[in-house]
Amino acid sequence: MLKGDNMLSAGIKKLKNNLSRYLSRVKEGEDVLITERGKAIARIIQEDHKKTSIKQALNPLILKGIITLPSRQLNIDIPDPIELPGKPVSEMVIEDRR
Repeated sequence: MLKGDNMLSAGIKKLKNNLSRYLSRVKEGEDVLITERGKAIARIIQEDHKKTSIKQALNPLILKGIITLPSRQLNIDIPDPIELPGKPVSEMVIEDRR
């Protein structure tokens, strides 16, 4: 386990073998960075029961300069999907892969 910036780091095998311990740490407010061959692939964070807004959730990233929110709201009307006869493309792709 490595610790830095209030975040633990664990490889997949170590996480699987010690999942209860890592989840206990998450309950205490720590984040767990999951790595595979030394590269970060996922993160376990404590569930926010207060249902904060997306802006509040992203605020730490905004403060670090990692992301920037749009300066204006996008009001794009998304049309309803058009029904066409035949198979969906996703189904044809799956059949082609077999």
